[in-house]
Amino acid sequence: MKHLIKRTLLVGLGLSALAMTAPSPSHAEDALSGTIEFYTSQPDEDAAKLVEEFNKLYPDVTINIYRSGTEEVVSKINAEEEAGQVLADVVLLADAVTFEGFKSRDLLLEYRSPETEAIDSQYVDDYYTGTKTLATGIIYNTDAITEAPDSWNLFTDEASKDAFAMPSPLYSGAAAYNLGVLTRNEAFGWDFYQQIQTNQPMVTKGNGGVLESVASGERSFGMIVDYLVQRAAKDGAPVAFAYPKEGVPVITEPIGIMAATEEEEIAKAFVDFLLSEAGQTLQAELGYAPIRQGIEAPEGLRSVDEIDAVLSADMKELFENREADKEAFDKLFAE
Repeated sequence: MKHLIKRTLLVGLGLSALAMTAPSPSHAEDALSGTIEFYTSQPDEDAAKLVEEFNKLYPDVTINIYRSGTEEVVSKINAEEEAGQVLADVVLLADAVTFEGFKSRDLLLEYRSPETEAIDSQYVDDYYTGTKTLATGIIYNTDAITEAPDSWNLFTDEASKDAFAMPSPLYSGAAAYNLGVLTRNEAFGWDFYQQIQTNQPMVTKGNGGVLESVASGERSFGMIVDYLVQRAAKDGAPVAFAYPKEGVPVITEPIGIMAATEEEEIAKAFVDFLLSEAGQTLQAELGYAPIRQGIEAPEGLRSVDEIDAVLSADMKELFENREADKEAFDKLFAE
């Protein structure tokens, strides 16, 4: 009954070049067969391509994908836990704080992939590992704004009233992480969000809504993760991305294995592939800044080492206060 999940995505896309460069994982390809459930906040197409490449190594493995915003995926897992059975085998979501929550409830399997030897130790935990680096900064419509903005002050300027969009931390894991980080930074604090609220922003369900509102010209600029802007610009949308001089929050979209999995070997093989050279090359081709050393970020994006200042906060404090932060945001922006 474990794999009777309602939403199944069977993938048929592929990047054949990656299959040729993929390393031989420690798991025997011919011996692996079965089905796992993959819960993620990645865009559908990206998750599909990842599974397609994995299936070139393990053709007898079926991976069912459930995709939604991080906060909704967490709610689904919480509901499954309360019902007595977590269905997910592998989870890839926005930020490490989310995984700290899972770990605190003993929901994760302890596993450190051998591929983590090529990843900076600050992004590796015994229970989960970052898969890429995503910076949050400023998207702007190049028809409306001709000079690239360079400061978060753009959001608090009185002239910006009704001019911008931002994602809701009640849905977006990245936005929830940003909220926790920025409100604990003395240069921002809750005053930053209170000033933003005064300017009456459009609060969208997620980063995709911000992109849509700015690309269409409905709003002139917004707060967003970097890779979405580069993709849209590449497709011809009148948008560009700017890294504010004060610094940017960075999430790593970790991946982890749920402790309740009945397919541990398949789950480990899937994690290994995503962190491998082939898997990380795929991340770069999809437009993300890879987390594995030795693989360049796509044009227009910066790796963590190239970002002037990364804004961060104590992970334990972020985890312990996430729900309170979201409630405070909801109250503030409901006014």
